[in-house]
Amino acid sequence: MSTTMTISAADVNKLRQQTGAGMMDCKKALTEANGDFEAAIDYLRKKGAKVAANRSDRDAKEGYIIAKTNDDATQGYLIALNCETDFVAKNADFTKFANDVLDAAIKNNATTVDAIKDMAFEGVTVADKLLDMVGKIGEKIEVSRFENVNAPRVIVYNHPGNRLAAIVGLNVATVSNVDEIGKNVAMQIAAMSPVAIDKDDVDAKTLEREIEIGKEQARAEGKPENMIEKIAMGKLNKFYQENTLLNQSYIKEDKLSVRQYLTEIDKNLTVTAFKRVQLG
Repeated sequence: MSTTMTISAADVNKLRQQTGAGMMDCKKALTEANGDFEAAIDYLRKKGAKVAANRSDRDAKEGYIIAKTNDDATQGYLIALNCETDFVAKNADFTKFANDVLDAAIKNNATTVDAIKDMAFEGVTVADKLLDMVGKIGEKIEVSRFENVNAPRVIVYNHPGNRLAAIVGLNVATVSNVDEIGKNVAMQIAAMSPVAIDKDDVDAKTLEREIEIGKEQARAEGKPENMIEKIAMGKLNKFYQENTLLNQSYIKEDKLSVRQYLTEIDKNLTVTAFKRVQLG
């Protein structure tokens, strides 16, 4: 004759504190696991996996983006944690999780999303913790982006609302007010979304596309065929000015390019790398 195990309110509360799952879910998990906490946690995790599978076709376009540097500001790290609704994106547990995972990534010097998911985190892996959160919150949740920059001086900018962040690496760390300078450039990156640092850094596919667009525009304007190539190259120069960081007009003083802003401070000062991530 089988007996049903009595699950105490204290045990339910203990499991709830450990997992963050709802009271009824915790009670059911403990009942299914005959009071075994590890088995109950596995049960909840499996519930989370099931929810994640059911929601795998959902768009997780909302979320929270945060960027930080290591202690000596020689490396910058950025993580994007996505969810389905703005309500969840603003949830304190959700934003804390993003910050805690990024802190762990910095400590472990992680370099990829997969490396982050495999990291040990609160006794499990980050991937397991993500499943726990899916089970608790009931939305698709994923680490969608992870970026890092290594340079003599790295500065980050987190735009208010945490839907956009940028990291910039400078080649000189000893310039006076280097953090303020770096923040100005990081804000430029956030606002103007450059595709590359300089002309030579634009990838070949983008160049081919821009040249072809320039040619088609010139033809549409009725320009002579023997002038098409020259006009397209002129349009390409405009593309460089608008879309490469060092050639863009500096947003705080548009008579200067970003390159001129930096070299007026120090003739050798320049940007070595940048990353920009935005929701949507």
